[in-house]
Amino acid sequence: MLKLFLMKTTPFYEKHIALGARMIEFAGYKMPVYYSGIQEEHLAVRKNAGVFDVSHMGEFILKGPQALPLIQWLTCNDVARLKKGQAQYNCFINEKGGIKDDLIVYCLEENNAYLLVVNAANIEKNRNWIEEWNNPERGIIQEKAEFHDISERTCLLAVQGPNAAKIIQPLTDMDILNLKYYTFVKGVFAGVKNVLISATGYTGAGGVEIYFENQDHAAEKIWEALFSAGRDAGLKPAGLGARDTLRLEMGYCLYGNDIDESTTPLEAGLGWIVKLNKNFIGKDILEKQKHEGITQKLIGFELLHKGIPRQGYEIADREGNIIGRVTSGSQSPMLNKAIGLGYVPAAFANIGNEIFIRIRDKSIPALVSKIPFV
Repeated sequence: MLKLFLMKTTPFYEKHIALGARMIEFAGYKMPVYYSGIQEEHLAVRKNAGVFDVSHMGEFILKGPQALPLIQWLTCNDVARLKKGQAQYNCFINEKGGIKDDLIVYCLEENNAYLLVVNAANIEKNRNWIEEWNNPERGIIQEKAEFHDISERTCLLAVQGPNAAKIIQPLTDMDILNLKYYTFVKGVFAGVKNVLISATGYTGAGGVEIYFENQDHAAEKIWEALFSAGRDAGLKPAGLGARDTLRLEMGYCLYGNDIDESTTPLEAGLGWIVKLNKNFIGKDILEKQKHEGITQKLIGFELLHKGIPRQGYEIADREGNIIGRVTSGSQSPMLNKAIGLGYVPAAFANIGNEIFIRIRDKSIPALVSKIPFV
């Protein structure tokens, strides 16, 4: 008997439809890819402010005295450094040193309570991974940590851009304007209680992310309040298309494209989150890579001629030998040129090195570029 698969929707689905959004399937959800256009939304966020519905993301709570030891074992960054109100970019690591997912860890209560925000497509995989290790018999923790998957009831809006904080500050008594990067506050926002606002996001344009439970029409209240406050300030709704081009201009990795279980944080240029002064899954592999050097490396590149590099396109050297693959690519609205990310042997990764992207049987010259691109 065939199992009927129904795509999920976020609480803002009707808002997207009313605004004429182009909807697509993404990680099992119907999500807006754009409203007025990817380039227009991209530039609005870079220069002013835009709102992304990212309620499809996953959220987990880990509590109790064993929460920190468990998270420390599963991730490569040092969560013990976090104080209450601080957040951290991190990665779940597998036994081979590969990346199971990238995530943000929020310290709700020092040494005792943490919010983990994971990618939508990996919610079930991550939940199973945590539950597998949340077992004293595995020898990592003394007793089970309290674990809750709150993904289904949590809404998340990313208000991004240089003017984002200024636009939303009138909606709360919390000090959003002076919120330091990767810190958060919790309080009343737009009349809704227990709202977590963090100075995080994946656009590189500044701004905040707003987490809340959709109780008593909270989603409706906050959406309407945001666009009422931002109407005269040019606040725009933005879709996944602009979110992708914005993160690409910053060289931020997208799970499933630029990082996955076969790539390590060192290969992906994420060595800054690998803390070898603590124990974690796959540490021995990463120690060996750091000592011996990596054989492949994620690079940024800019095309010298017209063309759009797409995921999976081959990367070649001057002699036409295939040396790597493109993992992400697009036209940069800010640079007005095509840019991309891809893996090549470490010997080809020097900035300024010439490579060639195979596009429709043509070899388009490109230069290895610094990251971020803008």
